[in-house]
Amino acid sequence: MEDLVGTEWLAAQLGAPDLLVFDATKYLPNEPFDAKALFVEAHIPGAHYFDIDLVADPDASLPHMAPTAARFERLMGAMGVSNEHRVVFYDQKGLQSSARGWWLMRLFGHAKVAVLDGGLPRWRREGRALASGAPAAPHPATYRASLHARRIAGIGDVRRALADGSALVLDARAAGRFAGAAPEPRPGLPSGHMPGAANIPFTELLGPDGTMLPPEALRARFAAAGATPGRALITSCGTGVTACVLALGALRAGLSEPAVYDGSWTEWASRPDTEKVTD
Repeated sequence: MEDLVGTEWLAAQLGAPDLLVFDATKYLPNEPFDAKALFVEAHIPGAHYFDIDLVADPDASLPHMAPTAARFERLMGAMGVSNEHRVVFYDQKGLQSSARGWWLMRLFGHAKVAVLDGGLPRWRREGRALASGAPAAPHPATYRASLHARRIAGIGDVRRALADGSALVLDARAAGRFAGAAPEPRPGLPSGHMPGAANIPFTELLGPDGTMLPPEALRARFAAAGATPGRALITSCGTGVTACVLALGALRAGLSEPAVYDGSWTEWASRPDTEKVTD
């Protein structure tokens, strides 16, 4: 299964018994939208809502950190996901938080998972069918997770990479936040970046229509930031959501699969023992 699928493909596959579709929309704290309410208002037929804040570690002090394998198994089973299902994620903004769902599934060993290219905005533009109302409860399933630890990075991994150059850290936040010229959406958190990190705002991997750029254009954008074939990569952002867009883009570009720094800038910037720099 391709990591990125188109609307035409999904429309043709809807209703297949082995296919599950999830809206994985997550809005920033400064965005006045209710993702769950908007999902109920309009969603791709047959879809369910995937709550990034629920599919997370409830005991972590940081936002939506990856859950344990046991919690992931329990939640996926309750959501009707088995190891045999093909799973497609989309979001209401286009291609942003849906990649977090894709990454979580891959983190726990699920290969049959994809992101809908262009998300709900593209689906709407093409006049495709929408459903409303709360969907029926899914039929419970059995899910078995297999953690792929190399796909996730902690603060210790990031410190080592920045110190010895063993991996390039790529930050998906907007250029103003990375430079320290624009505020963070989370109150009290300073903007800026880790010393030695490079910036690729995730929006720069998308075309004017909100779909992901073709592989050759992705390779050029990554190369401009110093990401070349064979070089180890760690992706970061505000809280580990749009970092997953960079991870998806790197795979599409034929680069090494990045590890996602789950704590991202929220963890790094909130600690007194980490260096923060501005441009």
